[in-house]
Amino acid sequence: MKEKKKSAVSWILTWAGQKRIAYVWSVLLAIGNVIFKILPYFIIADVVKLFLNGEKEFEIYLAKAVLIALSFIIAELLHSLSTALSHKATFAVLANIRKSCCDKLARVPLGYVKDTPSGTFKNIMVERIDSIETTLAHIVPEFTSNLLAPIVILIYFFLTDWRLALWSLVPVIVGFLSYFGMMLDYKPSFERTVQTTKDLNDAAVEYIDGIEVIKAFGKTESSYAKFTKAAMAYADSFISWMKRCSIFHALMMVVTPYTLLTVLPFGAHYVANGTLAISDFVICIILSLGIVGPLITVGSYTDDLGKIGVIVGEVAGILEQPELERPEKSKSVPKDNSVTLEDVRFGYHDKEILHGVTMELKAGTVNAIVGPSGSGKSTIAKLIASLWDVDSGSIKIGGVDVKELAFADFNRKIAYVAQDNYLFNETVRENIRQGNPDAADEQIIEVTKKSGCYEFIMQLENGFDTVVGGAGGHLSGGERQRISIARAMLKDAQIVILDEATAYTDPENEAILQNSIAKLVAGKTLIVIAHRLSTVKDSDQIFVVNDGNVTAHGTHEELLVSCPLYKEMWNAHISVKDTVKEGE
Repeated sequence: MKEKKKSAVSWILTWAGQKRIAYVWSVLLAIGNVIFKILPYFIIADVVKLFLNGEKEFEIYLAKAVLIALSFIIAELLHSLSTALSHKATFAVLANIRKSCCDKLARVPLGYVKDTPSGTFKNIMVERIDSIETTLAHIVPEFTSNLLAPIVILIYFFLTDWRLALWSLVPVIVGFLSYFGMMLDYKPSFERTVQTTKDLNDAAVEYIDGIEVIKAFGKTESSYAKFTKAAMAYADSFISWMKRCSIFHALMMVVTPYTLLTVLPFGAHYVANGTLAISDFVICIILSLGIVGPLITVGSYTDDLGKIGVIVGEVAGILEQPELERPEKSKSVPKDNSVTLEDVRFGYHDKEILHGVTMELKAGTVNAIVGPSGSGKSTIAKLIASLWDVDSGSIKIGGVDVKELAFADFNRKIAYVAQDNYLFNETVRENIRQGNPDAADEQIIEVTKKSGCYEFIMQLENGFDTVVGGAGGHLSGGERQRISIARAMLKDAQIVILDEATAYTDPENEAILQNSIAKLVAGKTLIVIAHRLSTVKDSDQIFVVNDGNVTAHGTHEELLVSCPLYKEMWNAHISVKDTVKEGE
């Protein structure tokens, strides 16, 4: 049986957690607010009757005025307390939504994150979640009070004169019919506007992120045209929606507030023929003025409720993504730091990339994975790092399937450095400390010296306290790589994966880096994805990957004899190096 999806209310209650009690108190205070808000209507009705009956005692009217003033003061006090509690609960909800999204993204396969434009995540986790704050914070106290108040007033209205009570509802009914007309096709219209908003965000982020390439290749006009097209699509979807709603909205706002249009003429008629007392007529006029305002407010919140449903659906779309299969607590303990791949198959978008890969990487050895571009080298590295789960087969660490290891235990075992690892918009020191949050400054300095980046760090304006910019934009590609490697070294994991991690490094620094890596990974299992074969020729074992298959493995010397593809790649590499030397 297909599992029933959670409703928007269920999600919000889940995110509210222990703050749910604050919403309960907010509702109770809002009900108290309603009681004291409508009390003046009864007092005024009593005052009208006293006045028409000839009451002249000033103290009586003064006492009534004091009661009205106290009612308004208490109503406002209860409303303020109710709103404060609902705001407190709402900000907890927003924080929990964002935390849930961040936690979820850390547990889903990398493919989902990479396939989703970054502008979409930013839009959902910042703007879209922010946009429900006002509704959530105000809907509990204000929706409750604005819905209950007219109901109580109408009951009193019907008890006073049921005929005028019915006539007072005519404009309200016209208003509601107009509102329902306005809400026709609401969900697809709003979802269309949401989608064009996402497209606009994605186009803006893409334009800004790619501005260097756009300028370099003179693509400003075409790239800007893409952004303009997204902006126009957003404007068109919003304007067409508003045009369709405008007639209904105008009719609702013009007719609904004027209950006196029916109450005055019919009330005067009933007074004239003696079927309605003047005192009751005045009371009915006052009551008719108190019906519509709250109902219009309720109507405005039903629109916001529709938006909340769509936004919660977007967030749920993230939270309901399938996760990497990992237990909360590890089922077994790896016997060593060996890595084994057994008949691993994996693909993107229904296209298989790896076709039954089997590899055995012994503990404490240096292992290289080489092959032509697009052969599947980096995919293997990412699978070992558990950025994805295999489609079939298994990956084991120390004889234990990675799916039997808790995330925390697995992450302590592995350090992964990609070709272009991300640096946060923080200081150099804090970016390196990501590898070990408890590391002392002395440890950070030590790993930077061993990784060959201490010298360039000290030449920066503020040394280790230099802020690297968004994605490390203030540093060169090679500098970012070395900081990433220093971060991995500080982690001191027993299995280190370098995925083209020295691609941006110049030959001089690469030699320093290779020597540093060799010292720092002594006794650990090192997996290197390499493009420059000269950097891995001394590896204990080299795996040659071609078209998603491991076609050969062995030492450098063995592969030169037994593997034509490796020999061809080696000769091409040597030829390029010789050409570079001649050019120098």
